[in-house]
Amino acid sequence: MSLLTRTAGAHAVPPSTGRRTTRWPTAAAFAFMALVAGYMLLPVYWLLISATKSQSDLVGTPGLLPVGWHLRDNLSALFHQQDGVYAHWLLNSLLYAGAGAAVATLLAAAAGYALAKYAFRGREVVFSVVLGGVLVPATALALPLFLMFAQVDATDTFWSVFLPSVVSPFGVYLSRIFAAASVPDEVIEAARMDGAGEFRIFRTIALRLMAPALVTVFLFQFVVIWNNFLLPLVMLQDDRLYPVTLGLFTWQSQTSRLPELQTLTIVGAMVSVVPIVLTFLLLQRYWRAGLAAGAVKS
Repeated sequence: MSLLTRTAGAHAVPPSTGRRTTRWPTAAAFAFMALVAGYMLLPVYWLLISATKSQSDLVGTPGLLPVGWHLRDNLSALFHQQDGVYAHWLLNSLLYAGAGAAVATLLAAAAGYALAKYAFRGREVVFSVVLGGVLVPATALALPLFLMFAQVDATDTFWSVFLPSVVSPFGVYLSRIFAAASVPDEVIEAARMDGAGEFRIFRTIALRLMAPALVTVFLFQFVVIWNNFLLPLVMLQDDRLYPVTLGLFTWQSQTSRLPELQTLTIVGAMVSVVPIVLTFLLLQRYWRAGLAAGAVKS
């Protein structure tokens, strides 16, 4: 009996060894994620530090080391440069991205709902064309769009940037997938039997059930429009119509002649990130609530 006990004890694995082996993968995964997070946040850190430096400190000190605190003076110079043109650029970007994303979301919701819930001839062909639009890069459409707007003498106008932004093939694709999964046909039929029209069903039922997808489409389109550079570059000549991206590019291209614009470009880039961060923070609770509600549906 004692021999068996000694043999079993010799081959038994100590409890601490099992705990030690399970800690290594966790520590390695944590270290890897911390490394990736640091790599991704390093440009943000550099931007924040550089925005607090004066022009001489920006040129004469290492980029990652904080030196002095000139953020308030830099912000004042930013919004006073060229009679406050940066404020116009910021408002233009908010208008292009906010209104464009809202209209694009409504159009995508309507198109996706129709493709998901109405049976008509050529429906799959239309959806295939939409999928093809997802695969076409925006750079390939810039020149054809310019030629189209030039035919109607609409270049260098607000509409030449706004109208192309309200089309979102990815939004239509996502809306159709989500409408098919989250809007039951039984609910639509019950609403029709109660006398509700098609537009009322879409407005009062479908839009509410599709809310998580619509928030996703809005955020995606908002970021795409906000970061859009090539289309305004091709379409616009009046600097009062520039978005932030194009305006900062024009300043950056003049830094060899006006070195002080280098600091203003960096500070302007930092300020331009704030609306995107605020948009995500304001909408994330609706996004998470909708996703959690959709995850428990059978």
